[in-house]
Amino acid sequence: MDVPRVMVCVTRQKTCERLIKVGQKLVNGTGGKLTVVHVTKVGVHVLGNPDEGEALDYLFQKSKQAGADMTVLRSENVLNTLLDYARKNDITEIVMGESPDPGRGDLVIQNMEYMLPGIKFDVIPS
Repeated sequence: MDVPRVMVCVTRQKTCERLIKVGQKLVNGTGGKLTVVHVTKVGVHVLGNPDEGEALDYLFQKSKQAGADMTVLRSENVLNTLLDYARKNDITEIVMGESPDPGRGDLVIQNMEYMLPGIKFDVIPS
């Protein structure tokens, strides 16, 4: 059996810690690799907003505790950036939170599932 390579997609919210914990359970004891990814739009100044900067710092700490690398990417196209990252890193499973915006957020997840047919998706309810 292949070693799992799990990508956890997080936003700038401390509540995303629960997603990191799910990812950690998926790789625990398998020798798999856990990666936490956040995509921020170009031109968004994360560090200018103390709450967002603090939330990302918090998620960096939680990622480290879970044995994961956390990558923050800048892009105009969040969907394509996540797809590229998953492909380049041979991701086998993706953990995402359920979208608070049912229409648009679900569309992102559906598009990713369609574009990455060999990857298992875990959509965690909020």
